Amino acid sequence: MTDAVIQKPRKRGPTVRLTVVRTERLSRSLVRVHFSGADLDDFDLEHADTYLKLHFGEGVGELELPFDLQELRATLPIDQVPVRRTYTVRGIDRASGTVSVDFVVHGDAGVAGPWARDAEPGDVIVASTPHGAYSPLPDSDWHLICGDESALPAIARTLEAMPADAKGAVLLEVAGDEDHIPLGAPTGVAVTWIHRGEHGGYDRQLLAAAVEELDLPDGRVQVFAHGEREQMKRLRKNFSARGIDRSQLSLSGYWAAGRTEDAFQSEKREPVGQIF
Repeated sequence: MTDAVIQKPRKRGPTVRLTVVRTERLSRSLVRVHFSGADLDDFDLEHADTYLKLHFGEGVGELELPFDLQELRATLPIDQVPVRRTYTVRGIDRASGTVSVDFVVHGDAGVAGPWARDAEPGDVIVASTPHGAYSPLPDSDWHLICGDESALPAIARTLEAMPADAKGAVLLEVAGDEDHIPLGAPTGVAVTWIHRGEHGGYDRQLLAAAVEELDLPDGRVQVFAHGEREQMKRLRKNFSARGIDRSQLSLSGYWAAGRTEDAFQSEKREPVGQIF
């Protein structure tokens, strides 16, 4: 899942029905859902941030494909229009013909999280074929990777895609120990978990402040920073002040504290939702 630094407009790609095969709880806040139904010839993990547009809603599996959300909004009652969300492809198992996606679950908040928590084999959603833009560059001298739970799947994929001799640092903000997952980081990449605590309001400064305290080495530094929108805005300014060129930066706000998912999505087209 990403809004990469530079993206060309994309034509609407084909859509497929994905059927739940099984689910597994990875941590207190993360659920993995395994899907069948995709033509894996159209699926690859060329980019570490490869993502799908997923469509949720009652009856979405019966809709004729491909559908146009704008047209559906004009013809269907609002509660029957599919809700679209963007999620990173966590893995592909070609032997079993399945695709896995990790979902952050925070109680009943949002659309996709509760759906994933309650998903059962046979449940159907609709997905676009995957796209992506970011991969760790092997000629980078150092990698800075940071985010919160929402970025964990993409960060896990990034670490797995790195060369064994890669060097860098990962900063991950989560509520507490129960939100950790195993990460396959190269030996030269240090992983630091930052705990914001179990209670109280969300701190929009915690991750950004920790990143700003890092001393970056000389040489070409590639940055992957995805997470809460206001923290990403603050980090964008910091990276600019450090002289990190946009070509070395993948930065995206996946969500915004104090906003519902729908409000956050609509604000992407407004000044408050812009990071660059």
